[in-house]
Amino acid sequence: MTTEAKVTAILARYTDAKRDALIPILQEVQEACGYLSKEAVIQIGAYLNLPTSKIYGVATFYNQFRFQPVGDYHIQVCRGTACHVKGSSGVFDRFSRDLGISDGETSKDGKFSLEVVSCIGACGLAPVIAVNGEFHAKLVDDDATRIVKTYKKEAAKKGEQK
Repeated sequence: MTTEAKVTAILARYTDAKRDALIPILQEVQEACGYLSKEAVIQIGAYLNLPTSKIYGVATFYNQFRFQPVGDYHIQVCRGTACHVKGSSGVFDRFSRDLGISDGETSKDGKFSLEVVSCIGACGLAPVIAVNGEFHAKLVDDDATRIVKTYKKEAAKKGEQK
């Protein structure tokens, strides 16, 4: 199903929607499409009779919204207080260096994306990251390199199986 068709199906559930439906619509579109594309934002704006600048203003205010697709391996690095104190900034820096991307970016091959999150909710395991929802705990900088290598091998195996 195309992005346009997905957005159309979501908007169809919001008959007579006004500005107050914007956030739930954005959330559903991101869930269905993985991110908020320019085309989706334009389509939502036309439906709600809102300028795209207003939609971007709302969406950029909340850090839950993305404007790029995430990679096959979406790495979320916790920067909550416990993780920060225990060295998550060094872990993030290593991921960034090893992958050649920064916060909110996706690698050119589409395999990896990197995101700083305010709290994963596993403070006793600090510093912690999640890769596609799978937790890796009590990390040190070198663990980031090991994790990247592991997922690169996994990606290569998946590529060979296709």
